[in-house]
Amino acid sequence: MENVNPADLYRQGPPSFGHGLLKYFPLDPEYLNLNHGSFGSAPYVVHKTISDLNFKLEANPDKFLRLDYLSYLNDVRDRLAKLVGAQRDEIVLVPNASVGINTILRNLEWEKEDTIICFNTSYNSVHKTAYNLGDIPPYPTVSEIALKFPTTPQQIVDQFRAHLKSLPKPEGKKRIAIIDSIISNPGALLPWQELVKICKEEGVISVIDAAHSIGQEQKINLTAAAPDFWVSNCHKWLHAKRSVAMLYIPERNRHLIKTSHPTSHAYKPLDSRTLEDFIAQWEWNGTIDWLPFLTVGAALDFRQWIGGEAKIFDHCHNLALEGGRLMAEIFGTRVMDPNGEFTLNMVNVELPFPGSVPYSVKTNKLFMTKMLNERGAYSAHFYHNGRWWTRCSAQVYNELEDFEKLAKIWVEVCQEVKQELGLDEKKD
Repeated sequence: MENVNPADLYRQGPPSFGHGLLKYFPLDPEYLNLNHGSFGSAPYVVHKTISDLNFKLEANPDKFLRLDYLSYLNDVRDRLAKLVGAQRDEIVLVPNASVGINTILRNLEWEKEDTIICFNTSYNSVHKTAYNLGDIPPYPTVSEIALKFPTTPQQIVDQFRAHLKSLPKPEGKKRIAIIDSIISNPGALLPWQELVKICKEEGVISVIDAAHSIGQEQKINLTAAAPDFWVSNCHKWLHAKRSVAMLYIPERNRHLIKTSHPTSHAYKPLDSRTLEDFIAQWEWNGTIDWLPFLTVGAALDFRQWIGGEAKIFDHCHNLALEGGRLMAEIFGTRVMDPNGEFTLNMVNVELPFPGSVPYSVKTNKLFMTKMLNERGAYSAHFYHNGRWWTRCSAQVYNELEDFEKLAKIWVEVCQEVKQELGLDEKKD
């Protein structure tokens, strides 16, 4: 499938979901991948698109980058806007969600006694961005909410509301909440739209880290949900070439974002900036590989061909639920979310490994080495609330037997790691 012509491919009928779709992806046939959520995987037709664009660019770099590039970029922004219920001029592209979150937070004018609200489950780099801002003048306060799964959506809503109400409200000071739409670890859907409503009630700016949402979360309508900012990766679940993310900056908040990061040649001070100037900042702010940005359309075409967003979701969601139950049975443990309230296409299952062993660099490396180097298989692993878990991503090319095979591998690996750490099973 390496040299497939998209036009020829799409004249064919779509394949069935499951292992029959593996031939459309350049994954190693010997690799058992249940960790699509971390980095994504683009199908061959997307790689063909980027290859064709690259040759076009190299044939005449000036023409492509100065003239042709923008028409491709605007088409991507238009298609993304339609997908998430926004206006095209509210969508700009950045390399990844972390860059998007940093762009927002480092544009805000911080003052002493401002408050940044984050969660213990915030993505690591985003979590550390909040604390970094708290460590530099004017030293805004970081206030952290501790989520402990298993829990319920209502408990999270109540906990969030109570936390906001408990915070001081100095006159004229800002409060900003960084909220995951879908947490990375655990892979759990948060009731983020409800949390946005609470932010509005409490006068808090909502910054939504939606890194896992596009291509997984269904029927997104940002105009209706009205977060203050929202950023999502397109290379994780949408099948674009990594790395590219969309950053939603609604018109009402455009004045808060003064510059792209890094600052573009198109920068103009706020009092003299036009909409065209604002958009231009995101069209070019230095020479990087901009081509992944232009693969979103090819990814959407592929997804439409294999069945469309709803069909993709149904396969992946149902497989995640069924696969998680099967793994828990093999492990003799439990799924984190037995009612499926937090589960979209990622399922969290407790590993057969003692929770009395806390996270360490050594243990983490043992798990990764034994899974990736020795077994050629992987699903994300993490330590949360005194337990070890694995987060399995169900994708269009996966089937239930993948979960069964991976579970048996994890049982072996957990046993080997316990032995290497010198653990006495009787004390487990």
